[in-house]
Amino acid sequence: MKAIKCELCGSNDVVKQDGLYVCQHCGTKYTVEEAKKLMIDGIVDVQGTVKIDSSSELQNLYKLAQIAKIENNYENAEKYYNQILIKDPNSWEANYYAIYFKSMTCKIAEISKAARNLSNCLQHVLTLVNNIQDLTEQREVVEEIFVRNDAISQMLFNAAIRHFDDIDVSIRDKYVDDHIDNIRECSRIMNAFAILLGIFEERYADVAVKSRKAGINIHKEMIQFLTPETQTIQVNLLKEMEEEIKKYDSSYKLPYIYYGKSDSGCYVATAVYGSYNCPQVWTLRRFRDNTLDATWYGRAFIKTYYAISPTLVKWFGETSWFKRLWRKPLDKLVARLKNNGVEDTPYQDKY
Repeated sequence: MKAIKCELCGSNDVVKQDGLYVCQHCGTKYTVEEAKKLMIDGIVDVQGTVKIDSSSELQNLYKLAQIAKIENNYENAEKYYNQILIKDPNSWEANYYAIYFKSMTCKIAEISKAARNLSNCLQHVLTLVNNIQDLTEQREVVEEIFVRNDAISQMLFNAAIRHFDDIDVSIRDKYVDDHIDNIRECSRIMNAFAILLGIFEERYADVAVKSRKAGINIHKEMIQFLTPETQTIQVNLLKEMEEEIKKYDSSYKLPYIYYGKSDSGCYVATAVYGSYNCPQVWTLRRFRDNTLDATWYGRAFIKTYYAISPTLVKWFGETSWFKRLWRKPLDKLVARLKNNGVEDTPYQDKY
């Protein structure tokens, strides 16, 4: 009996099902008439130069890959884009999505590696995108990559946070370095600012800025797990990023940075006033150390405050409603303290 060879993947494993012939390897379906044209029998001896037109096969692969992408079938999408890469190595789409969909299926222990692989491919992918002559299409592709990067960086970051929070507190310290690495690599996906400007100059500066902002929002979350010395280095790096963004968005300010246990306090006031070292917070810190800490009930209040406020600020400190909620009562408290002789000059904490 003559065998049927799938024209898409080359497999001979084609089985008749429900009146159609179905390739068991790639799932392509053929009618009876189409299947007859694919039948092979014995060895074909071809002499001379033969040019094989694989354009139809490549188009079918793109179609299958894009369908899998739309359906969020990560495994099939990765498989088809890898097949496209063999036949079309200069495809930005295949170079990007083969890695993207592999990253989408990574396990918890593979988060940093998956994020690193994706961020490392961006230089090459965006260089290929620069070859697109139609600038309207080119912008659409750049924005598509940004949206995909934003989605996967958040997905991997949230998975890393949930995993770390689920670790028993008694052994959590053993996994801090891995957690920091996960956060750092997730932020790198969005820190494509320099790559975009390097390849396209300022053509897509708006996209570059959005990407940098998203990267900062993830990057800042690892500050709380660092040593004080490393915190200073990373905060200075974030400030450099802030200055880069300000060249295109002068109103931009770094979001609130939570320093964790190394932060000496006044979490809510720092979030509201924007700095741990400002006149209002200096006043409140003096009140805390010189008045509240002098009584048992004041110390109880301080203990309760430091048990609750870090979490509140971590989750809501960047929101405008949170700052509005606290600004008026804090302003009144600061004014009353100043009237009672509490200074607002630079202050060094007692503890």
